[in-house]
Amino acid sequence: MITPLVVTGPDVPLEQPVLVFALAMVIFLVGPLLVKRLGQPGIVGIVVFGALIGPGALEVVEHSDAIELLGEVGLIYLLFTVGLELDIQGFREAPENAALFGLASFFIPFLLGTAATHSVLGLDIWAALLLSAVFASHTLLAYPIVNRLGVTKNRAVTAVFGGILFTDTLALVVLAIVTGAVEGELTGWLFAQVFGALVVLFGVAWFVIPPASRWFFQSFSEESYFEFLFVMVAIFAAASLAELLGLDPILGAFVAGLALNQLIPAGGTLMNRVEFVGNAFFIPFFLLHVGMLVDPSVIFDGPETLQVAALIVGVMVVTKAGAAWLVAEIQDYTPNERNVIFGLSIGQAAAALAITLVGFEAGLFGAEILNAVVLMLLVTALASPWVTERAATELALERDVGEGETGAKDPTVLLPLSHNAERQQRLLELSFLIKGGQGTNPVHLMRVVQPDSSGSTEANVAEVNDDLEALAAEGSAAEIPIETETRVNHNVASGIVQGSVEVEADKILMGWDAGSTFRHRIFGSIIDQVLERTTRPVLVSRLGHPINTTRRIFVVVPIGVDHHEGFYEAVHTVKRIAASLGAELNVIVVEGSAHQFEQLFGLVEEDASAEFDDLDDWGRLLPTLERETDDDDLIVAISPRRGDVGWHDELEDLPRRLSELPPESFITIHPRQGEPEYDRQYLRLE
Repeated sequence: MITPLVVTGPDVPLEQPVLVFALAMVIFLVGPLLVKRLGQPGIVGIVVFGALIGPGALEVVEHSDAIELLGEVGLIYLLFTVGLELDIQGFREAPENAALFGLASFFIPFLLGTAATHSVLGLDIWAALLLSAVFASHTLLAYPIVNRLGVTKNRAVTAVFGGILFTDTLALVVLAIVTGAVEGELTGWLFAQVFGALVVLFGVAWFVIPPASRWFFQSFSEESYFEFLFVMVAIFAAASLAELLGLDPILGAFVAGLALNQLIPAGGTLMNRVEFVGNAFFIPFFLLHVGMLVDPSVIFDGPETLQVAALIVGVMVVTKAGAAWLVAEIQDYTPNERNVIFGLSIGQAAAALAITLVGFEAGLFGAEILNAVVLMLLVTALASPWVTERAATELALERDVGEGETGAKDPTVLLPLSHNAERQQRLLELSFLIKGGQGTNPVHLMRVVQPDSSGSTEANVAEVNDDLEALAAEGSAAEIPIETETRVNHNVASGIVQGSVEVEADKILMGWDAGSTFRHRIFGSIIDQVLERTTRPVLVSRLGHPINTTRRIFVVVPIGVDHHEGFYEAVHTVKRIAASLGAELNVIVVEGSAHQFEQLFGLVEEDASAEFDDLDDWGRLLPTLERETDDDDLIVAISPRRGDVGWHDELEDLPRRLSELPPESFITIHPRQGEPEYDRQYLRLE
């Protein structure tokens, strides 16, 4: 007798690891797609699905140790990305604006919130302090809106971006003090311990992680996955150090993000790998973990959760509005600027979830508080984008929009390569910085193959295609479109120039191998021919170190170049590279006025901190650069073509001489010719 095969469904809660993992992947995919159709942030969908399948609802999945572990890892990774994406450059340029907004936006909600939650909700003082720190911080949920409307450089908006450094850091410090007090007693020794631990943590982060990262990136820049693994080591080493010091690990991860902020530029391959892994894996597991902690029955059992949520949302909105009004009055912001910072500052997500979860696990919060905070996230996910959209639209309309303003702010870059091109991956990373890590116009990788009389031209073309596709695949993680071009031409320079016309390139970026002369090397002569045959801006670069490790950029400006028709576009390129790297500009004006060029640089869009100096003689330039520059610096020379306005004979041999200086990294920018009207789009519109 044959026993029939009976297939039964899996028992719930699910215990099979592969099945649980598959279900998690389905939720990470489906949850955000569903809620985005309802106009909500994707994180809401994962939290909601986590609550539905968790032990508080359908009990499909057990809240196992594995999910808790991945949730904790995701939480640490999330706080790292918060620190990594803070606008450090905007903070440096106007620290007083960011400090005023950050302190007001934290302490007004924190103090009034503590009083309200302690007296109305009956929370003990430690729980009240920690809950108030939750909504005193803020997360830039509405950042995509201000970015899309082009108001991210507005003074009020940059103050909000810099202010998050204060709000989130203070919130995490409150977390450290409260958790320390709960575990022991509130004494002067506790404050001394917390302060000492913070000093050690920040000291290690600022004096160990950046130099170690620069050394590693310089030594292993060709193995990009090693760079990502190094970042992972930095994150969890800092988190472990914080834990050993008696602080919460998420504070260590946040500080690690701040320390690596300037070494992982936005738009680069490494940044996109960090964001991809976090958004696709680690952070969703944290959100799933939070959702499974939610007990929906608490909401339906009585009005307590709704009352708590109403109080939290009400206090947060009123106090954040008060902080925005106070800052606007002091800084003389317009009503639209005031409304924008209010809309941005009521967004809650990363820090709020992180702190709430720690408080819940420490026993400071009950299930009703956790559920109330989740409801607060849902409310602010609606309110923050709604308020910001309307205020930012009005703010954008206040600007005078010039004709053609949006044209080449997202440039199409042509990057011709050769067998002799040094460190092609570094040139590709530089092209991403020139684009500013944004936009949809592609970077075109090009190789020109010269016909071979032996009949192997087709084989050479196939080999070149494979090489270009491999390089494009390495750079595709930056999420900037990359297209490959292979051309057959007896004259390499003609092929490059013709290609730039056909792909409508805004800029041509070429690599240069160091050698004895500039004009007499084969590749150097190709550069000269390209310069003679195109009026487009041409950037010639040799990078002796990974571009993301650059600390300072020394800009050589010859007198008279400001009268060149492509000057402002060249300055815009320099400032964009500096802004993307968070590097400081040191502008050296040769035989001209530093004050004059400081005013001219200030007219050009893109914000970058800069110092200006002048030299009265070309003979002092090289000794000055040799004395002032270090290995991690970059030298940029704005060099007109021979015979153009601003040309000087000293520029002829400058690339070779720059290649011999300590940085061994330079860019010469040869500005656009013959289009003075085109240049005006790079000026600030007041």
